[in-house]
Amino acid sequence: MLLPGPIDVLRSIGLGVSDGTLLVAAAASFRRLLIGYLIAVGLGISIGLILGRSSLLRETFGSLVLGFQTVPSVVWLPLALVWFGFGDLSIIVVVVLGTIWTVITNTESGVRTVSPLLIRAASTMGARGTKLFLNVILPASVPSIITGMRMAWSFAWRALLPGELIGSGAGLGQVLMIGRNLGDLSLVMAVAALIFAAGSILDQLVFRRVEDRVMEKWGLAQARRGAAG
Repeated sequence: MLLPGPIDVLRSIGLGVSDGTLLVAAAASFRRLLIGYLIAVGLGISIGLILGRSSLLRETFGSLVLGFQTVPSVVWLPLALVWFGFGDLSIIVVVVLGTIWTVITNTESGVRTVSPLLIRAASTMGARGTKLFLNVILPASVPSIITGMRMAWSFAWRALLPGELIGSGAGLGQVLMIGRNLGDLSLVMAVAALIFAAGSILDQLVFRRVEDRVMEKWGLAQARRGAAG
């Protein structure tokens, strides 16, 4: 009873798919997850680019970003429930607040660590201001931004499930609560297996491929393979 076997877990997955329970819950969770993730990525990249280019803002607000990054996403849930009530909006807010800081820090780090030689070479060829930023600094920051987006995806999952455990409506978090209340640990493990599979598949099919292409374009793939070897 405490640790269901693989057959019981597969049976729970099959039953949940056949009656639509897991499919409806997964669709609801993915919708909230994607909305919160896209908002966090859009805002995080924008704020990170600004912090990376402004030393004054970085010195004043950079430490706040690092501090907020250490706050567990579940801490934001009571505030979101008070502000927005039970529903999708509260869960999406928790996902955004639990994800955005990683995107900001990676983007800001990518902007700050652009090679000075690259900037100097572009400057000698007439690149200044916006042109320098759009054509040199921003493209050179893409590897770090992609890494931040990849990390943010896992943080988004970690923020989503606590919100769904308490929030209202359908979702994988609610299925976890049902499994706990019924003592059906095979259902709990089935949800965990689905989350693991979804995260692994998307990481391999999307983030890993995009990251490899970016690394190859910027000539970093060979260096990474050499370090791994």
